[in-house]
Amino acid sequence: MSSVEPPQHVISTFGLRDVPPIPLGADWDGGWRLGDVVLSPVTDHARAAWSAKVRETLAVDGIRLARPVRSTDGRYVVSSWRADTFIAGSPEPRHDEVVSLSVRLHSATSQLDRPRFLVQPPVAPWADADVFVAADRAAWEATPLRAARAAGAPEVTSVDGKQSLELVKQLASLRKPVQSVDQLVHGDLFGTVLFDGSEAPGITDIAPYWRPASWASAVTVVDAISWGGADDALIGRWEDLPEWPQMLLRALIFRFSVHALHPRSTPEAFPGLARTADLVRLLL
Repeated sequence: MSSVEPPQHVISTFGLRDVPPIPLGADWDGGWRLGDVVLSPVTDHARAAWSAKVRETLAVDGIRLARPVRSTDGRYVVSSWRADTFIAGSPEPRHDEVVSLSVRLHSATSQLDRPRFLVQPPVAPWADADVFVAADRAAWEATPLRAARAAGAPEVTSVDGKQSLELVKQLASLRKPVQSVDQLVHGDLFGTVLFDGSEAPGITDIAPYWRPASWASAVTVVDAISWGGADDALIGRWEDLPEWPQMLLRALIFRFSVHALHPRSTPEAFPGLARTADLVRLLL
């Protein structure tokens, strides 16, 4: 997240001169509001340009989407900044509404092609995106984190990191084959959906993964119970989603793998995940 103001040449290239930038904080990935436009720092150029292109035309019932604002020369990203239309709101613990949004959104994104960058393995030196790619693969490959080790993943040394790896092994042994079709999904909905009273919920970005739609909902539920104070019954309220227990299992392996691999993971994040793992085991 950036606390650095967008440079003047970026502001000019997006045609936003003479508007004072106002910091928006975490709700917009450290973005800055200039009138009706938000400039946000970009860590991965390919993903940012892809998200912008998709959000330019995607239409989803009951969802407000931040639309990209192109630069004066037609680009989506300028010097590692992107521009989007501002949408009002902030994250709220309306967890069932976020899962409901996930179902609607992924009905709409099921027609999208798989972007090239989702096929590529992580490469050293690892960036944030590589951690999430490796963790995602861990949840689905026969031996979890084999691809990560082959790609030079840093060794896990923290106590909670090692506990995460042990739980990954245990949970992986409970997996059964699934039939659900992979498609383009937004894999990071928890804490990123903006609510503004009775307005439709809003999305500012899409974090792309190529997985079943119900897996994306499962990640949202795992996150909400682990870290968002959601009631445990949230799991049961969405049990009609396809292959639900198996998707929850893979969502947990994904999150434990992120916890083990990510350099900024904190020990405080572990107990909530471990408790959610206990709840999911009861379903299997």
